Amino acid sequence: MMRTGDGATLAPTLLLSMPQLRDPNFQQTVVLLCEHTDDSAFGLVLNRQTDTPASSAVQLSPPVDEDNGLQLWIGGPVEPERGWILTAEEPPEADSVQVCDGLYLSTSPDLLRRVLVGSPPDRTRLLTGYAGWGAGQLDDELSSSWLLADVQIDLIFDTKPSQMWETAIRRLGAEPSMLQMGRGVH
Repeated sequence: MMRTGDGATLAPTLLLSMPQLRDPNFQQTVVLLCEHTDDSAFGLVLNRQTDTPASSAVQLSPPVDEDNGLQLWIGGPVEPERGWILTAEEPPEADSVQVCDGLYLSTSPDLLRRVLVGSPPDRTRLLTGYAGWGAGQLDDELSSSWLLADVQIDLIFDTKPSQMWETAIRRLGAEPSMLQMGRGVH
């Protein structure tokens, strides 16, 4: 878990990229930070929806032939072939983890099949790839590249992806266009 200097836990949390973060993988992104240790950090970009139907991007045996309208999301640049199910419904699978109250993460093939067949569950996303940081890397970036915000389920599932970053920053009481473009803002 991510900890501050006094040992208080920060993760799970939302990372909101600062305007000066120009890496195209993270520019104007909202990242769900799921895990942070001394060795690494793991998160999922939440506001990068694709036009790709999730059913066409997933390889299951037997294959899923129908398109139920669920789109694929880009979770980050690391291991783009790896998939994640993010849902507000508690899955029955033992291989899912609770990220925070009301938010679960799974890689279960059984859950994946259920999500892709029939009507997709409300408040469910299929993401490919993830955001990853090495030892100390995210800690070094926090002072100049990221704002921290509480995880908000409605922001994740009920806000248009194109508006999520600005909405999240405004919920912190800041105006995105007025953010300082330099070190020391977090």
